[in-house]
Amino acid sequence: MSKIFITSDPHFCHNQEFVWRPRGFNSVYEMNNEIIKRWNSIVQTDDEVFCLGDMMLNDDEEGLRCIKQLNGYIHLIRGNHDTNNRMLKYGRCWNICEISEGQFLDYKNYHFYLSHYPCLTSNYDDEKPLKAKIISLCGHTHTQNPFIDWDKGCIFHCELDSNNCYPWLIDDIITHIKGAIK
Repeated sequence: MSKIFITSDPHFCHNQEFVWRPRGFNSVYEMNNEIIKRWNSIVQTDDEVFCLGDMMLNDDEEGLRCIKQLNGYIHLIRGNHDTNNRMLKYGRCWNICEISEGQFLDYKNYHFYLSHYPCLTSNYDDEKPLKAKIISLCGHTHTQNPFIDWDKGCIFHCELDSNNCYPWLIDDIITHIKGAIK
């Protein structure tokens, strides 16, 4: 049975120390290779992966080579570095099955809004059960703390930085959120 993973901000080929150094790497090349290795160690070929933007930056051809090595069917949601030109290039990747600006996802009676950016998805519903809320899954900030915006609403950060450069299994996200609201 296939699984669902959520992640964001791989930033393949983004050769800036502020991206790869906090992730624990010595170079962009080491980061690229290790992200591919970690991704493929948990994602199988028939799994679904929702990537919430910023797949690559700078060397698009090398970035595409990296993306094409990733397991799973990738649903890409546009990030701030995903230019119109890059969006067209993503269409050349065998494993990118969908490209969108943001979307809703229902899973096991939980409701998620997937966007590159943190979004306010609740309004005076603090007392509602988790399954009655819309949970914002996002990236963008490169935080290592998936709950950095929890005080603003039901917002969980899924960027690679928040999970040791592994995609998040959606069931693990639900478990973490349940633990946070007890």
